[in-house]
Amino acid sequence: MGKRIGKGSRQSKKGGIIRKRIRINQWIRSYTVRLIGPEGDQLGVVNLKDALHKSEELELDLVEVAPEATPPVCRIMDFSKYKYEQEKREREAKKHHKIGDVKEIRLRPFIGDHDYQVKLAHAKEFLQKGNKVRIRLLFRGREMAHQEAGRVLVDRFVKDVSGLARIERPAKQMGRIVILTLGPK
Repeated sequence: MGKRIGKGSRQSKKGGIIRKRIRINQWIRSYTVRLIGPEGDQLGVVNLKDALHKSEELELDLVEVAPEATPPVCRIMDFSKYKYEQEKREREAKKHHKIGDVKEIRLRPFIGDHDYQVKLAHAKEFLQKGNKVRIRLLFRGREMAHQEAGRVLVDRFVKDVSGLARIERPAKQMGRIVILTLGPK
């Protein structure tokens, strides 16, 4: 399990927040609650036993919707229907959420023309699909003495994809590697 974040929440190993559980009916811990009816009308601050009795009369659930409030806010509703609609909204939001992958193209400063054309075609394909492209230019051994050849190659690559891409992160040298990130227009 991850470390504790706040009251009732946990953090997963990947860093995301895990949703806390919603308390319903007999699992609500407070003595008094602010009660909201099934139509959204406020019924005031009442004893928990009275709120549970009222929800049983209506054959619905008492759901704690704002546990941080003083007193906690509870609503009378059909919990299974509420949970279904909430999951439906999350699925719909996930559908419309586009996660752009970052594809990587590795180059060397003295690459052959045909190999360059193949890498360029792959980069164009990735950009057309809406992915970002990271260009990684690696210098080995004595190639470090010819860094200008690498800069020329990176500039040529950017010029060749300029119709499809925009520079998100300009070329930056970190030791023996030059990295450049391109995003689709």
